[in-house]
Amino acid sequence: MSDTTENTGDGTRAVRAGLPEPVRNEPTLPGPVFAAHFHLPGEVGGPYTYGRDENPTWTLLEQAIGELEAPGEDGVQTLVFPSGMAAISAVLFSQLRAGDTVVLPSDGYQVLPLVRAQLEAYGIEVRTAPTGGDAQLEVLDGAKLLWIETPSNPGLDVCDIRRLVEAAHARGALVAVDNTLATPLGQRPLELGADFSVASGTKQLTGHGDVLLGYVVGRDGEAMTAVRRWRKIVGAIAGPMEAWLAHRSIATLQLRVDRQNATALVLAEALRGRPEVTGLRYPGLPEDPSYKVASQQMRRYGCVVSFALPTRARADRFLDALRLVDDATSFGGVRSTAERRGRWGGDAVPDGFIRFSVGAEDPEDLVADVLRALAESAD
Repeated sequence: MSDTTENTGDGTRAVRAGLPEPVRNEPTLPGPVFAAHFHLPGEVGGPYTYGRDENPTWTLLEQAIGELEAPGEDGVQTLVFPSGMAAISAVLFSQLRAGDTVVLPSDGYQVLPLVRAQLEAYGIEVRTAPTGGDAQLEVLDGAKLLWIETPSNPGLDVCDIRRLVEAAHARGALVAVDNTLATPLGQRPLELGADFSVASGTKQLTGHGDVLLGYVVGRDGEAMTAVRRWRKIVGAIAGPMEAWLAHRSIATLQLRVDRQNATALVLAEALRGRPEVTGLRYPGLPEDPSYKVASQQMRRYGCVVSFALPTRARADRFLDALRLVDDATSFGGVRSTAERRGRWGGDAVPDGFIRFSVGAEDPEDLVADVLRALAESAD
C-alpha cells in the first residue's frame, strides 16, 4: 500500500492516501468489495475471514484516514464505523465500566445528553464542563476518560488540547478528541497527545452529503483492541459502498477545506459589525475569543460560522430568503447549509442562533446572498 511521508503536503497526501501498490491493468483505487464471507479452506488465517470483522475496502480507507490523522507515525490503528455516533459510542462503551467516571463537554454535540443518560444507566458517573477556558480541568480528578470537542459544535469554543491532555494523563485518564469540525487537515489530536481522535466522516471529511461514516484513530494497545472488539460485538460496521465513496472523496479534501475555510473567514468578516448580528463566532477571526488558542493548535479553522439574529422569526425569515444556501442540518458539505439550531432542542443557544456551514461556492456570490437575505428578512 502507499506510504505517504510525514513531510508530504496536505494535498499530495490526500490524493495518495490509502492507495494500494500499483498493479498493471488494475484500477488505482479498487472498487468496493461486497462480501459477507471469503474463501477460507482449512485452518482460519489471513486478514479476511468474515465480513463483520474486516473488509478490503475498509482497510484502504482506514489506511487513508490514518495517514491524514497521524502522518509518518508508526503503530497507529484506524477503525471505521457506519456513523460518527457509532464511533463515539465505541470509544465510550469500550473504555468505561460501572463505577468509572467520564468527563464530557457541556456544550458539545446535541446527542451527548442522550449518551450521558445511557452511561448513567450503566452506572458510570458523568461530569460536564464547558469547552471554553479549559473548564474541564476543574472536574478531572478521578476520571477514567476525558472527552474533548474542539471547536465545539455549535458554539465554536476552543480548548487547549495539550494542556488538557497533560492534566488528564497526570491523573491516569485517557483522552479522546472529537475532531469532526476541524478535520485532520485542521488539527491532529494524536500529535497533541490525545489517545483517540474520533470523528464523523459524514461531515467535511467526505464533504458531499451522501455518506454516513465515522472513525476512531488511536495508537496500538489495549485501548484500541477494546474499540475493535466493541465493533465486532455490536456489528457497527460500515458498508463497503460507503467506505469506497468516502475514500474517493478524501482525494479532494484539501481542495475543499482550503476553499471552504477561506470563504468562512470572508463571510465572518462580512458579518462583523452588522447591527442585527450578535454572538458572531469563527475561530479564525483575530478578535474571536478562541483565536489565540486555536492558532496554537490548529492549521485551519473550519468551515462553520455561528451567529444569532434577534428573534426566532427573524432567523426563519433569513433562512427562507437565502437562495444559495440549503436549510439543512449537518455541516462540511460542498453546498452551503444553514439552520436555526434551536429547532432541535438539544443545544443551549438563543432562539435566533444560526449555524452556518460554508460550502465551495464563489465567496462573492455566497456573501452577496447572505447580505441580501439579511436585508430582506428585516422587520
